[in-house]
Amino acid sequence: MKIAYVYDAVYPWVKGGAEKRVYEIAKRLVEKGHEVHWFGIKWWDGEQNIVRDGVHLHGIGKRGNLYVNERRSIKEGLYFRIKTLLKLKGDFDVIDCQNAPYFSCFSAKVLSLVRKSKLVITWHEVWGKDYWFEYLGKKGIFGWSVEKLTSKLTEGNIAVSESTKNDLERVGVRNIEVIPNGIDFGRIAGIKTTKEHSDIIFAGRLIKEKNVEVLIKAVELVKKEIQDVKCIIIGEGPEKSKLERLVYDLRLEDNIKFVGFLEDYDDVISYMKSSEIFILPSTREGFGIVALEANACGLPVVTVNHKRNAVCDFIRNENGIVCELSEKEIRKGILVTLNRKREMKRKCIESAKWYDWGKIVCLIEKVYEEGI
Repeated sequence: MKIAYVYDAVYPWVKGGAEKRVYEIAKRLVEKGHEVHWFGIKWWDGEQNIVRDGVHLHGIGKRGNLYVNERRSIKEGLYFRIKTLLKLKGDFDVIDCQNAPYFSCFSAKVLSLVRKSKLVITWHEVWGKDYWFEYLGKKGIFGWSVEKLTSKLTEGNIAVSESTKNDLERVGVRNIEVIPNGIDFGRIAGIKTTKEHSDIIFAGRLIKEKNVEVLIKAVELVKKEIQDVKCIIIGEGPEKSKLERLVYDLRLEDNIKFVGFLEDYDDVISYMKSSEIFILPSTREGFGIVALEANACGLPVVTVNHKRNAVCDFIRNENGIVCELSEKEIRKGILVTLNRKREMKRKCIESAKWYDWGKIVCLIEKVYEEGI
């Protein structure tokens, strides 16, 4: 097959769940004998068209700001839509367009009709009316309308989680294939631990939706029972200075350490392997690969019960705990998983094995072939 991926953010220059998914699947499809192209913004220096890990990367637009005031740039999304329409060249069996930033999906639809390609839209999240208005205020009607229109563009829809599938069904989409995100299980297994041990670890962008302040307050409560409890927070973001002040105000400087953004993926895994449990108190996760990676390291995951947190789809009592969003409930989850960590380790690893990218790529290959 000849396959085209359409997404403005390109891994490894931009690191996030959606771009990591496209990269991992694309390079494995090449290994299986398919010709794979990725049309995105030109984040790299040098030639406009390059080959990386066998994947043909096409820089069809100039790099700019994906986010403005921590929100996806509408201007950038419209710009990428035009560039997709004008510069996505070639005849493809399948065009797989990631649902955000939405506008490029309409360009992909036009091109799929002209070139008689199968259009697939991969959905990482569905926000729905309420969250669009929460996110954009009155302008949310625009985002909500565009999202609804995008859901009508093709019958070839892939959801990365059961939660996302359910959200799509609520807006009338049917026959949705659920193909989850994955992990490179073999690579994770081969990474060594760091010398710095911690009891609790968090990794992610430091934004409001991650609720790291609730984690910090929970650590304060845990400290009353485990005086020398250690917590490591990996990541950068607009909330960092506020969170650092909170740690200072609560006198937790000896218990909580910020290590910033780690460029090397192996370093993140090393820190995980040197910890006991992973905490993700996020109320917005389209999938949550980082929680799956934690399970692969043998770490139970404590996450929160929320309708926009898809991590709840794969965390069960055997590989973690789902609790309510409060420092008291997270404190309870921390203490329970710390006590059960040894007995849960094997189940965590077994659970993560089902999400190896090798299995995921076979599922998506089948969907593409059946679509053709």
